[in-house]
Amino acid sequence: MASESIGPSPMDKEILGDVPKQREFHQDVEVGLEAIDIDRVERVYNKLDRRIIPAFWVLYFLCSAIRSNVGLAQTMNLDKGHDLASELNLTAKQVSTGLALFYVCYVLFDLPSNLVMSKLSPHVWMSRIVTGVGIIGTCLVAMKAAWSFYLLRLLLGIVIAGMWPGMSYYLTLFYPPSRTGKRIGRYFTAAQVSAAVVGLVSAGFQKMDGLAGLVGFQWMFLLYGLVGTLVGISLLWWLPDRPLPPGEVRTREGWRRFIPQSKPALTGEDARTHYEDLTRVYHRRAWNMNDLWHVVADWRLWPLAIMYFGVVGVGIGTQSYGTVIIRGINPKLTGIQLSLLFAPIWVMDLIAILIVTPLSDRFHHHRALFFSAAVMLQIAGLLITTFAGNGSSSWSRYGGLLIVGFGLGPTVPICMTWTNEIFQPRHGEVGVAAASAIVSGLGNLGSILTTYALYTGWPADAVGPHKYRKSNLVMIGILCASILSAAVMVVLLKIFGNPRAKQISSASSTSEGEAVYIDGAARREVQQRGLGRMFCFR
Repeated sequence: MASESIGPSPMDKEILGDVPKQREFHQDVEVGLEAIDIDRVERVYNKLDRRIIPAFWVLYFLCSAIRSNVGLAQTMNLDKGHDLASELNLTAKQVSTGLALFYVCYVLFDLPSNLVMSKLSPHVWMSRIVTGVGIIGTCLVAMKAAWSFYLLRLLLGIVIAGMWPGMSYYLTLFYPPSRTGKRIGRYFTAAQVSAAVVGLVSAGFQKMDGLAGLVGFQWMFLLYGLVGTLVGISLLWWLPDRPLPPGEVRTREGWRRFIPQSKPALTGEDARTHYEDLTRVYHRRAWNMNDLWHVVADWRLWPLAIMYFGVVGVGIGTQSYGTVIIRGINPKLTGIQLSLLFAPIWVMDLIAILIVTPLSDRFHHHRALFFSAAVMLQIAGLLITTFAGNGSSSWSRYGGLLIVGFGLGPTVPICMTWTNEIFQPRHGEVGVAAASAIVSGLGNLGSILTTYALYTGWPADAVGPHKYRKSNLVMIGILCASILSAAVMVVLLKIFGNPRAKQISSASSTSEGEAVYIDGAARREVQQRGLGRMFCFR
């Protein structure tokens, strides 16, 4: 049953303007869209890119570094007994438990965080996330025992929850779904660069071991945490708030009076051009719990969650235990050598993103094919890492890890972009906010599996000529589930399609039958797809 029509709240009026004014504004939109100079539209989106993407890249770089540097701390200054487990007197199982606790909170708080963000100023919420991550990251220096390790990992999971789906949701406020894939790919490269840089720089932090009474990994936690805190605060001025209709002015009442006002992303004719282009697909309306239920009950959500489960589980498992796996290949490697060998995995990841995500945007009807091909590379790489070579020092097994890194690159951006493409036109803004959070949250159950139950969390798997053979085979199994889910998604979409949900359809017209929102389904972007202009910023 369709939900009852809801009048706009004061916040919605601030965002949308009054409905009569909206009707008047939209009367000429279809004609205007045809008359708009395509190059002008592209210049507008390039301006948005320069304002938003660098900020997202920096915040994601720092949050990824703070989240994942615990994995490197397991082998830093190992020869001196100054690694994480030795300093905190942790067993291998306790380290795995601490790594997994982060993802427990991440799963629980992902959806609430994104729903709150949809009601507040998104740039304020993103600033809150990064500032909190920086503060908790700094506090990691003070860990002295298992309980403090567990507590801080729990808190880190709470404050960072909603970051990744929140970034995806934030993009949909400024870009049509057809334009988000490449943008997600651009800032997602920060995770790969972060993993590579953290691996390389950790070699330098190990040289600081003992300076001012701190071991190498404590210096790493301290400096990344402080920089993260400063960047988080700066986002209040750096990131723009959600866009307003032309002529609307954001009021500064209530809690807004105490928040720095960021400069609008676009002004003048650029703002009008952007708004006209965006309203073809943008469905901003007050949502209620009934709308949220329709999103949760939508079957399209669950194949995407299973797809994400496999690839993010393997990605986090590789990130958390990459140096451990390399050490299993060659136990003679030093902590610095392990850090240096860890970095190329993520360089391969970065190269794959830069190559594949533009292609997946241009041929967006075949996202499942791009996704599945990348997953098959991961499976091949894991098989090589497990069984290649005739000795524990075989470098061909390390080559398998590089293949895994290459295959990991495009899978997460493709999965999140596909989620946006399906749920924004179908359920509107709450669809993007809720679906991206649920896919990310449930998908990170795969991270709990790989960080808690596999590798050092499975001590019996660390013995024998093929170390971590069973852990690698489990990761191959969840990757197969991801491919199967992508295939099921394609078949079901062919059968049932992706029509707009009933409550969105009923609320998108006025009582007189006039359309308040125009959904052109990004016709121009579809017409421009193909190899011809693949590397243009569209």
